[in-house]
Amino acid sequence: MKKALLAILLVLCTFLTVAAYGQDFDLDIRAAILVEAETGQVLYEKNSAETLPPASITKIMTLLIAMEEIEKGNLSLDSEISISKYAESMGGSQIYLAAGTRIKLEDLLKAVTIASANDASVAIAEAIGGTYSNFIRLMNKRAEELGMVNTHFANSTGLPVEHGEHYTTAYDITLMSRELIKYEKVLEWASIWVDYVQLPGREAMLVNTNKMINYYPGMDGLKTGHTSEAGYCLAATAKRDNMRLISVIMGAETEKRREELTARLLDYGFNAFEKELILRKGEQVHNIEVPDGKKTVTTAEVAEDLYVVYKRGAKGTLQKEIVLREDLKAPIEKGEVLGQELIVQDGEILAQVDLVAVENIEKANIFTRLWRAFVNWVGQLLKGILK
Repeated sequence: MKKALLAILLVLCTFLTVAAYGQDFDLDIRAAILVEAETGQVLYEKNSAETLPPASITKIMTLLIAMEEIEKGNLSLDSEISISKYAESMGGSQIYLAAGTRIKLEDLLKAVTIASANDASVAIAEAIGGTYSNFIRLMNKRAEELGMVNTHFANSTGLPVEHGEHYTTAYDITLMSRELIKYEKVLEWASIWVDYVQLPGREAMLVNTNKMINYYPGMDGLKTGHTSEAGYCLAATAKRDNMRLISVIMGAETEKRREELTARLLDYGFNAFEKELILRKGEQVHNIEVPDGKKTVTTAEVAEDLYVVYKRGAKGTLQKEIVLREDLKAPIEKGEVLGQELIVQDGEILAQVDLVAVENIEKANIFTRLWRAFVNWVGQLLKGILK
């Protein structure tokens, strides 16, 4: 319950960013969102919390879990994956895997990323989960960990379901997309237009379902989706200079319309916003009071670099604010979080970073604290008399 509440609060705080920018741009679409990948700042959103069928965009989670398993050392790109009858039976987009054969995991991942192969997706799921149903459990568990509070997966493919519920939101899609693009190999695969993988006795051609990689500047992913229920969907990512954007379009009427809206959304982001390093790791904030410490004043430093995305020409409206912990008291350990430094625009929080202690501070003994309290009482008394 606490995790869910925290996730909801994070969503609300993120949407405040949109309020700070104002909706001076709009798309005629069921649901859409645009975020800056590194900071997670929302630059545009429309019905981004509405639950909708995601079609093959679902496979972002399938790919994410697979890449995380490789990172953990549980699998490798060279792992041989057995193809089951169930994987062979998948309809829709596929590379026609044959039951009883064994295929390299890298080839299966490429088939999912490039050609949105449903049979490859199921084969990967069974290899990781042991059973297909267990992999679906892992998908929902990972979604919960990422704060995808309006998501539930019933399969690894996005194919229409007869039983259960399969839905997500544009916002939740950005959460798993931000995690997946950390793996450069996925972006490498997603940038390929045509490729081939070797299967037993034949070669399978993979053609990218995302045609925009051929013409939209900087685009290198990420995942298309289409069913009659979901319409045409696309989670796209593109990078220019120091800014990577992630856009999500859900429910477009045609493939062409999906591409037009994605291009408009990304164009808006790259043209209307800029990204800048506002606070550097190690920058210091002085004169932080610790009344019950042996040392009553200390210094904190910025825990990590803080980048902020803001409307072009609006840098002068950004303000910095320090918010310290309400329960701040000694003892304090070096590296302990003392509060946050906020970047605020028109009263709304755009970004924030932790402030951490630069030194250890022990708690003052009882006599020192009583003496300080007495001196403070005398000072207040004299102040009242002299008024």
